[in-house]
Amino acid sequence: MSSVPSVALKRQAGMVFRQAAPRDAAALAPLVLASGQLEFAYLLGGTAHEREAFLRRAIAADSGRFSWRRHRVAAIEDQPIAVLAIQDGRANLLDDPRIALDFLRFFGVRRSGGIVGRGLVLEREIPAPKRRQTLLAHCATRGDMRGRGVFQALFADTMRAGLLPAAPGQALLLDVLRSNTRAAALYRKLGFVTLDARLDRTPRLPAQLRSARMRFQPAPGGTR
Repeated sequence: MSSVPSVALKRQAGMVFRQAAPRDAAALAPLVLASGQLEFAYLLGGTAHEREAFLRRAIAADSGRFSWRRHRVAAIEDQPIAVLAIQDGRANLLDDPRIALDFLRFFGVRRSGGIVGRGLVLEREIPAPKRRQTLLAHCATRGDMRGRGVFQALFADTMRAGLLPAAPGQALLLDVLRSNTRAAALYRKLGFVTLDARLDRTPRLPAQLRSARMRFQPAPGGTR
């Protein structure tokens, strides 16, 4: 089994951990948007309301990188208050054509071309996971519940359930903006370490979107 990070958790009354469901799309859209506000603004453009509407539709879908099937939540009274996504590198072959089709359907032909172009630039900085990798993504907690250990509890429960990484032997990775020092500190607390700086950066990417890739380093004796 994976090593579960040793963190001080403040269990909230009535909090449960579960697989996301289609009914969660409306609650998850603002959380997923909050997990990468700068990235989504660069990628999708438009207004925050429009970006959230796109995510709501994409999360409700049965497949794709934003699908509810890839998300796990902490919930109180069945309302998601924190979320994470598990992106399995063995199962992402159709992600790019699927998301391109989603862009086309939601934004139309004229805007979708620019979105796809910016997506290719962004993917140079935040590459999709390879077959022997699981990418932890869309990590967020509702604003009024932050600072209470909710995300740490969700992460630890997901590890205990054997869902991270998605398969034995896979590396567990995540990406964090270099400017988001608070999030990076939390991930280090959970057992992630920063990998070497990327050498293939593209000058087309705005400086505020520079990110660092981190890898989960199991405690001694904790393997999966």
